Amino acid sequence: MTAVGIEAMNLYGGSAYVDVLELARHRRLDTARFDNLLMKQKSVALPYEDPVTFAVNAAKPLIDALPEAERDRIELLITCSESGIDFGKSLSTYVHRCLDLKRNCRLFELKQACYSGTAGLQMAASFVLSQVSPGAKALVVATDLSRFLVAEDGDALTMDWAFFEPSGGAGAVAFLVSETPEVFQLDVGANGYYSYEVMDTCRPVADSEAGNVDLSLLSYLDCCNETFLEYCRRVPEADYRTTFQYLCFHTPFGGMVKGAHRTMMRKHARTNRDETEQDFEARVQPGLTYCQRVGNIMGATVLLSLAGAIDRGSFETPRRIGCFSYGSGCSSEFYSGVATAAGQEKLRAMDFERQLDGRHRLSMAEYEALLAAGDTVKFGTRDVVLDTDLIPEVWQSILAGTRETAAPRIFLTEIKGYHRQYAWA
Repeated sequence: MTAVGIEAMNLYGGSAYVDVLELARHRRLDTARFDNLLMKQKSVALPYEDPVTFAVNAAKPLIDALPEAERDRIELLITCSESGIDFGKSLSTYVHRCLDLKRNCRLFELKQACYSGTAGLQMAASFVLSQVSPGAKALVVATDLSRFLVAEDGDALTMDWAFFEPSGGAGAVAFLVSETPEVFQLDVGANGYYSYEVMDTCRPVADSEAGNVDLSLLSYLDCCNETFLEYCRRVPEADYRTTFQYLCFHTPFGGMVKGAHRTMMRKHARTNRDETEQDFEARVQPGLTYCQRVGNIMGATVLLSLAGAIDRGSFETPRRIGCFSYGSGCSSEFYSGVATAAGQEKLRAMDFERQLDGRHRLSMAEYEALLAAGDTVKFGTRDVVLDTDLIPEVWQSILAGTRETAAPRIFLTEIKGYHRQYAWA
């Protein structure tokens, strides 16, 4: 059988962030509760950053590293997002143009809440496995940003702002899927999927979040267990504790993952509290590394966790990684694959830590200014020119990073007649 999986991978965590503990103090909230979130930082989108700029900035280093002949074998581009910018025109059209990919390429966009990145990965893998175009590659980009508005339609449809604000992030993960899976080789056929309709969280209007936090947690835990049970029906020898050397989860916030892992260990491994805590630190914590610094970026978050596990794990021998992906509404999947030392070396060359360290730390005054400017580019904006001087220090940090790394970053300059215009910094 043809091997398939992730050939190369990159993340982009934006240009600015806030410290979560500082935010909690600013809001005069109980900081003990924030400790339970297991969050450290969250990326914040600037008005001149959108799902397209996040996607292109994540994907460009991967494209630039390819020889021209291999670049021309990208025959499928999938963008995965719930932060769409048009009801008909997909993000992928802009991403395709900005990356200057060949025109003999399928372009489309996937939306299924936070499951969309896994949907894109599995669809791309099926394309490669079909061998309808031997040697072809797929570029998949999961890209999202949180909307800092809340739908006020009664308690059942209102997100807990104190819970949501520190965890909602912004960013993208891009990856190439091919028959040379140097970073992460999928276990073909080892998939447990589980889905049903539930009104846990949603975006009832284009620029806001709504939902029921408690229902979302219950649905997440239910799907985590049921997807693994289905995985075991397809892979009878699978054992939650011993089969996977690392575990990656969709991570709305770290505390939710810790609770899910604790529940799974109790059900499937019958461990005591100390054993569960040790197992969490060994197998799950590596995958939280970047999630704790970027925040929840919806469809990209389980892939952000995968990047952390490969980057921070130990791979003297090939290691199997189990992944749980969940999207509200809901659709979910447990799947697995294998990573090696060579793949880790390739991933580490992207230097994720350096990119995240290069972001500008927003003061609370700057953060509040961004919230106030949050409707500068709303869904359906027809005409606007973006001001890069809203917070001059952020723009200067972008320019400094570009000069230092010789890697230009793209940003949104204006919208004219609904058509988005981009330029490289």
